[in-house]
Amino acid sequence: MPITPIDAAQSSRSAPIEAESIDAARRAGADPSQAPRELKQTMDGEVFLKLLVTQLTNQDPSSPMDTNDMIEQTTQLASMEQLSALAQSQQSALGVGQRTAAAALIGQSVTTTPTPADPAVTGIVTSVTFGVGEPQVLIDGTAHPYSSIAAVAAAATQD
Repeated sequence: MPITPIDAAQSSRSAPIEAESIDAARRAGADPSQAPRELKQTMDGEVFLKLLVTQLTNQDPSSPMDTNDMIEQTTQLASMEQLSALAQSQQSALGVGQRTAAAALIGQSVTTTPTPADPAVTGIVTSVTFGVGEPQVLIDGTAHPYSSIAAVAAAATQD
């Protein structure tokens, strides 16, 4: 059934639309030469700036944006970028701190937190590996995540 236009007299009634027509319209609007865009889950400075430019482009010329509003939005952009930089810096500092603390465990007796899959393990840390994510400590030949360590004690000395 084809889509019929609705005039002012018929505006109170809805016209039936076929699902195939909707799908065809969707396909016609998509540009197959462009790669699909990846959706952003966070608002970064680039998105904020695009929104500001779009707002300025589409504003009413007879009633332009207030200068105070523009300064406020620019300040918000600068604040957001500074907070993002601070968060990255703190994440980096956390990684350095974890690496330092994990390396200090070599030669120490540690106990891991038990999980439903693995019982608690107690042993001497023989090495530490640093890969992607958190450091891994090697306890009696088995790697364990640094975050699983529940207790640390001085290794028993042999006389």
